[in-house]
Amino acid sequence: MNLDKMYFIVIDDSKLDCFIAEKVIQNTGRSESVRSFAGASEALEYMKALPPDRKTVILVDIQMPLMNGFEFLDAFKNNIPVEKQSNFIINLLSSSINESDQNRAKAYPFVNQFLNKPLSKGALENMISAIA
Repeated sequence: MNLDKMYFIVIDDSKLDCFIAEKVIQNTGRSESVRSFAGASEALEYMKALPPDRKTVILVDIQMPLMNGFEFLDAFKNNIPVEKQSNFIINLLSSSINESDQNRAKAYPFVNQFLNKPLSKGALENMISAIA
């Protein structure tokens, strides 16, 4: 996926973590745009409306009220048309790296990586390099 600029979506109920992620993403110089959502259901609605050919990196927090990260993954699988699913590079974010969460994430073939919160420039650049 050799793109100079990428589209990003951050899904996290913490305004501070969204702010940190946005700044880290912007500081890589690789973002065409960054959209943040406090709720996963709003992000899913936005994702459904995106052009069918837009590659987008998703950073989603695991621990959220209403719809947590794993519920988001299930909703993504069931609500985003299969032909559009490959346009999204989904990465999970967590402040506690729980081994059971990591193992659960591996059950989803469309999950790219499991990243620590707060998002660091190094982790983001490594993730971008792996998909570029």
